[in-house]
Amino acid sequence: MAVVDAIREKLTRALSPRMLEITDESDLHRGHAGARPGGESHFRLKVVAQIFEGLSRVERQRLVNRALAEELSGPIHALAMETRTPDEAEKA
Repeated sequence: MAVVDAIREKLTRALSPRMLEITDESDLHRGHAGARPGGESHFRLKVVAQIFEGLSRVERQRLVNRALAEELSGPIHALAMETRTPDEAEKA
C-alpha cells in the first residue's frame, strides 16, 4: 500500500474528518536528510474534524501522530499539518 493511502485510511478511521488533504512534498526535499529515492517521505496535511473541538494545537497533532505512529517510525520523515475544527475552517 502506498504511504499516502495508509495516511488517508488511518486518519479517516481515527478522526472521521470532514476534509482531508494530503500533499506529498517529497520532491521538494530530494537530496536532503530523510528523503527516500522513491519519494513518499515528506507530507503536508490539512485536516478538518469535529474531534479537534476543544483541543489545543499540540493535542490535535498528537491525535494525528498516534494514528500514524507506524508510518512516522518508518517511511515518513517529515509531516507538516494544519488541524482545524469545522467552525475554524469555515472562518478561515
